[in-house]
Amino acid sequence: MEICIRNAKIDEYGIAESIMKQVQQMHIGWRPDIYKYSENVLPVEMYEQAVKEKTFFVAEYKGTVAGVLFVAYQHIENPNLVTRDIIFIDSMAVDEKYRGKGIGHAFFDFLKELKKEKGYDGIELQVNAKNEAACKMYTDYGLTIQSINMEL
Repeated sequence: MEICIRNAKIDEYGIAESIMKQVQQMHIGWRPDIYKYSENVLPVEMYEQAVKEKTFFVAEYKGTVAGVLFVAYQHIENPNLVTRDIIFIDSMAVDEKYRGKGIGHAFFDFLKELKKEKGYDGIELQVNAKNEAACKMYTDYGLTIQSINMEL
């Protein structure tokens, strides 16, 4: 298989940071009133903790790290809500050189299997409305809009 999803390694921080910076640049372009340049988009300590907790994954495409996925396992309990366990996608990013090669879909296939293994109720994420390519990929995969943030 050309795409392999696996746990990230500590020594892959540089490539993970590089991919995350590409996404940050897109966000700066869409919302310069919110996002700004940052020397480190992904703090080293956060990355190392996520690797240790096995919540940071990479996609290898033909042996090269081409995408990153950072998740949080959330238990939602509230007297007014149905108790749920979800996988929340904090970040999913594919190196611009490898976009359109099925890596995003491979991440979702992986997440569906992870959800099944853990017996979780759902997979959720938030996406910038201006990220049309990501929105299309998510809806093509079968994700549905559940809430919309608005501002004035």
